[in-house]
Amino acid sequence: MMRLAAGALATLVLVGCASFSTDGGFGKVSELTKERTGQVVAVQRSQEDSDTARARVSELLKAPLTTDSAVQVALMNNRGLQAKFGELGIAETDLVRAGRLKNPSFSFGRLSGGGSVEIERAVIFDVLGLLTMPLAAEVGQGRFEQTQYQVAYEAVGLATDVRRAYFDAVAAQELVKFFQQVKETADVSNELAKRMLQAGNFGKLTQMREQAFYADATAQLARARHQATAEREKLTRLLGLSGDQLTFRLPERLPDLPKQPTEPQNAVQTAMDKRLDVLMAKRSTDATARSLGLTKATRLVNVLELGYQNKSESGSPRANGFEIELELPLFDFGSTRAARAEATYMQAVNRTAEVAVNAQSEVREAYSAYRTAFDLAKHYRDEVVPLRKRISEENLLRYNGMLISVFELLTDAREQVAGVTGYVQALRDFWVAETNLQTALTGRSPGASNVSQPAASAGTTPAQGH
Repeated sequence: MMRLAAGALATLVLVGCASFSTDGGFGKVSELTKERTGQVVAVQRSQEDSDTARARVSELLKAPLTTDSAVQVALMNNRGLQAKFGELGIAETDLVRAGRLKNPSFSFGRLSGGGSVEIERAVIFDVLGLLTMPLAAEVGQGRFEQTQYQVAYEAVGLATDVRRAYFDAVAAQELVKFFQQVKETADVSNELAKRMLQAGNFGKLTQMREQAFYADATAQLARARHQATAEREKLTRLLGLSGDQLTFRLPERLPDLPKQPTEPQNAVQTAMDKRLDVLMAKRSTDATARSLGLTKATRLVNVLELGYQNKSESGSPRANGFEIELELPLFDFGSTRAARAEATYMQAVNRTAEVAVNAQSEVREAYSAYRTAFDLAKHYRDEVVPLRKRISEENLLRYNGMLISVFELLTDAREQVAGVTGYVQALRDFWVAETNLQTALTGRSPGASNVSQPAASAGTTPAQGH
């Protein structure tokens, strides 16, 4: 029995060598994230890591942000994402623990009476844990890999949210300038209408219409300014900025519409191969299957511990032996655990199938929204804006020829601004739809990917005058 105990101790020493990886599993997370966002992620485990990230963020904020630099700032500076990275360390701790035996237990007893002393000693080892350790380690490895995908999933989701917020913030900032122009024309027309009413050259009703338009333009500008502030603050939160960092700059306008729309090849298959939620669902099902195997292996033997024991009594020679503790399956033969594991596995299979079906549908929907947004933005750029410009030029010629009044000229100027703001909104919708499409292909569910309607935003088409 001494040999058996010694063998158990030797095994304990060997399996106790399970240790932590050099990068904590973060290399896989960085690889998955960069493949889908083009940007690397950085975990901050020390003050030096934090200082390096802070310096890099400060450098990026010196220039107006681009979509890529905004994503890079968020991946380094968002504290919520850094908190998610902590889950990776927790998962690796569980993995290392699965590769190590439980600590042996030692018991000691002493009884005295009638002039004699009885002492019992025992060392207990978890033999069942040793027998099932390879399978337990395999299950732990699967859970660790699942956590790696989950953390990458969160990083890609943050990058997607940052891109959307970036385009919304730039568009809202740009729209403020156009609504300011509308307000300025409203100021001019309102003041001119008042003077002409005083001179007796204007009717009261016409003057009140100009005054009403002035009031609407004032309200629209106030709403647009607030919307620009709200969108900027939303982006600020995602970037994790505060203090002096709040002075970051955005470009004056959105990126131009590309010459041709993207035509993804084998889009559905790409989603099945690359989307993180699909890969996570598959690995979850695999992990459940491995857990089922572990349950079957231990369904009849729930507790099995082996130990060395000796007993000594005063006046008597020491007695040596061993002790085995075994739970007897008299009332529950493990069928309930096996049935529960099998039901859990089938549940995971069906959920994986649901994720796959939804992913395929979301890719088709995202591409439809992307093409619709591209066509609308192209229509505004090539048809609406040039047409409004030609009409404005023609009206200016007619005004110079004294064929139309100054009020008609001002009304036309407002309509031209309305066409430009419509293009800005359509261009914003395109870039958001492009982000949703890329996310649907390789990242995760993009959520609602419908092209937003201009009338639903703060930057609505300016009210028309008479």
